[in-house]
Amino acid sequence: MIGKTSPNAPFVRKTMLQAEPPPARDSGVVKWLRENLFSGWTNTILTLIGAVLIYVLVSHFAPWFLHGVWNADSLAQCRQIVAERWGEGASGACWAVIRARWTQFMFGFYPPALYWRPVLVFVLLFAAIAPVLFSELPRKLLWLTLSYPLLAIWLLWGGSIWPVAMIAVGFGLGALAFRLLAARSAILGGIAAVLVPILFWLFLSGPIDDLLSGIVPLALEPVPSRQFGGFLLAIVIGAGGIAMSLPLGIILALGRQSDMMLIKAFSVGFIEFIRGVPLITLLFVASLLLNYFLPPGTNFDIILRVMILVTLFSAAYIAEVIRGGLAALPRGQYEAADALGLDYWKAQRLIILPQALKISIPGIVSTFIGMFKDTTLVTFVGLFDPLKSIPDTIRADFAWKGIYWEPFVFVGALFFLFNFSMSRYSMYLERKLKRDHR
Repeated sequence: MIGKTSPNAPFVRKTMLQAEPPPARDSGVVKWLRENLFSGWTNTILTLIGAVLIYVLVSHFAPWFLHGVWNADSLAQCRQIVAERWGEGASGACWAVIRARWTQFMFGFYPPALYWRPVLVFVLLFAAIAPVLFSELPRKLLWLTLSYPLLAIWLLWGGSIWPVAMIAVGFGLGALAFRLLAARSAILGGIAAVLVPILFWLFLSGPIDDLLSGIVPLALEPVPSRQFGGFLLAIVIGAGGIAMSLPLGIILALGRQSDMMLIKAFSVGFIEFIRGVPLITLLFVASLLLNYFLPPGTNFDIILRVMILVTLFSAAYIAEVIRGGLAALPRGQYEAADALGLDYWKAQRLIILPQALKISIPGIVSTFIGMFKDTTLVTFVGLFDPLKSIPDTIRADFAWKGIYWEPFVFVGALFFLFNFSMSRYSMYLERKLKRDHR
């Protein structure tokens, strides 16, 4: 310290000492190792065991990856190249099968001349979800988000544009009916928003579609659902299921907490039934039994059937996740909404649901990730998923007969990329919505 000289003190320092760097063991990499890997005997032993296991795994699998061959026309040629480069008995991955058949992994049996359509749909998907994921973007882009599902349906399946346009017109009429009647009664507006589109699609859309198709035959080459496959099929089912299951899950969660006995009983029964039945059973229902409940001659697309059942399955789990978020809110939030004079829907939209959804983000994203991985189960209903049907089809070719691990590693890496991206975004969203600064 700098201070006055005391007569009893032989010496008083009048200048500050220069700052010295901390000891090596208390900073940098050494400090991190001491705190995280060698903080005690137990941690040290576990660290050494983990290091041995990592060494064994890397030494066993690294040569297989490092000796991989990307340019070859068959599995036999791959093995020959590995033997010439690394000696007899050496092992190496034959990545040439990915290079030769990557379009089949991506698009299944979609016509090669029409690959531009799924590629365009995939690019537009990023543009459509961007304003939903990132609030900094212009809100006008939400019009692309709303129109994207119908545009994607037309681009992927092709055919005349007018049936898809009739779907959009039906939704537009429902929104118009709700706006006109909601001022008088929210319940009446909600009923009109449902009935008007249904009546339009049942009685008017067909004649209008036929008329417009005869006047302006605007159409793309149709592609049947049996030609969909690979990651195109997984993304179509996964993205469609995610987009539809979240709002349905919110409605079911609110219905489960409703004071109306009929609505609550229906929501509880639906959720418990769906959660108690394996997804594979529902897929068999979609593939085999659903047609028995439809009028004779009805052509109900298999991908649409699977998407509906996957959506219902995911919505039941999301409803329980959101119900947990609603239960976590203190009672004071509901009382505050009542004190402000808000009706039920305004209270839910402005106060309750934003907080409940923020709490439920990890569970919702985990459900989405699980649902996206479960799209591989569609192989049991005759669709060509990227995990089993596509590799089996590739191995049916004599040139690649006997190949096994490479397709699964490639598919697993792509699934990890999609799921890891969803996980990272959920963490970003949690940080962005965090309000309790400590």
